[in-house]
Amino acid sequence: MEWILEAFEPDFLQRALLGSLIAVVATSFVGTWVVLRGLAFLGDALAHGVIPGIALAVLLGFNPLIGAFAAAIVMSGLVSVVSNRTVVREDTAIGLLFVGMLSLGIVIVSQARSFSTEVTSLLFGDVLGVSSSDIRSQLIAAAIVVITTIAFYRPFLALTFNSDKAQTLGMRPKLAQQVLLALLALSIVASFQAIGTLLVFGLLVGPPATAALTARRVPVIMVVSMAWGSLAVVAGLVISFHYGTAGGATIAGLSVAQFFVVLIAREIYDATRSSAASTIAA
Repeated sequence: MEWILEAFEPDFLQRALLGSLIAVVATSFVGTWVVLRGLAFLGDALAHGVIPGIALAVLLGFNPLIGAFAAAIVMSGLVSVVSNRTVVREDTAIGLLFVGMLSLGIVIVSQARSFSTEVTSLLFGDVLGVSSSDIRSQLIAAAIVVITTIAFYRPFLALTFNSDKAQTLGMRPKLAQQVLLALLALSIVASFQAIGTLLVFGLLVGPPATAALTARRVPVIMVVSMAWGSLAVVAGLVISFHYGTAGGATIAGLSVAQFFVVLIAREIYDATRSSAASTIAA
């Protein structure tokens, strides 16, 4: 226990812990819908799509959160426009915009004097550099995500399992889809400072996917996801402190590793249970 507590004695690591845990709350709520609806590719694309907004904010000196959110909204809108107004499938539109937005972001960042430093921070985050103002912004973003998710729970649920029925019940699935995309963008924005735009996808999909292996009801998946995400954050920061690894990458890597550990454990459990049942039947 002392080995764990020692890692969180410095103030900057306490801020890193708090900022990362707030990111877990936002990504768990939205990530559950992403996993259940199979929107992982869109989530990954949006995580990259915020880069031009962040890069422009860094270059011009305004709040990166505003730039990131604006870029994510623009990208989600363009995905809808391209897929609805052309014969191009939605996944193709996402792929095109994914590459385009990432390229634009790197081009913008290349105009900065400290190009390599800015790119590294933008892509991989700086969990140890989370400030008090960053945490306040994250709290606001996470609160909006939680409140909106609760308010739109029934439309999101209907949209996840039967969009046609959602339309019949008057739940306006198109509006629910746009709200979900906005929340996805906001959760990414609330997390990129801690773990970066490339690694935020680990928290967005890893803990919810792990939770979905052991839970069935959506609220339970969200709660279990927050537990797995929090474990990844604490373990990742402790490992980073003691062994000098990159904090954000360690957190994201552990959140993905958890999925495979639980998957293997469940397979072993199911196989053992099936073998025992066969023995009893025999």
